[in-house]
Amino acid sequence: MDDKALIEQRLHGVELLQGHFLHAFRDTVRLPNGREATREYVVHPGAVMVIPLLDDGRVVLERQFRYPVQQVMIEFPAGKLDPGEEPLRCARRELLEETGYTAREWARAGVLHPVISYSTEFIEIWFARGLQAGARQLDDEEFLEVFTATPQELMDWCRQGQVTDAKTLTGALWLQNVLAGTWELSWA
Repeated sequence: MDDKALIEQRLHGVELLQGHFLHAFRDTVRLPNGREATREYVVHPGAVMVIPLLDDGRVVLERQFRYPVQQVMIEFPAGKLDPGEEPLRCARRELLEETGYTAREWARAGVLHPVISYSTEFIEIWFARGLQAGARQLDDEEFLEVFTATPQELMDWCRQGQVTDAKTLTGALWLQNVLAGTWELSWA
């Protein structure tokens, strides 16, 4: 396939916001047909999501209030990358901080881009197993509840609309296919 007929060329841009977490821009681009258009987007540092598997088959999940949507959401543990941080290191850190668990084995599943229309955000998906419980190390401004569920309960919540978080829905898809044996992981 030839992508040339689809690619937009940046002509110039303006910084709209430099926050401590997000960086927003408005660019003028040349479209493939030669016309100009405006694109607004957010630069995001990237993140990880962990699908923690307990030995009894249950998964570890969280409930957390998400201010932009004004709802308590059901999610897999996740968090943003610190500058220069390797994704596996971030996954280990986030799992420990948010849930108190450490894992004996890890497997990288893949990557997702949750909001391609207006953000550079990517989320690496990691599986963790051989979990050992410990003390959580939440950030000062972080409040969440950790709980466990069977994969079937998670799938039911996805189908019923109780889970609407894009990364967790993607994680549920990965989990379903890994458990069915259709998608293999390389554990280390």
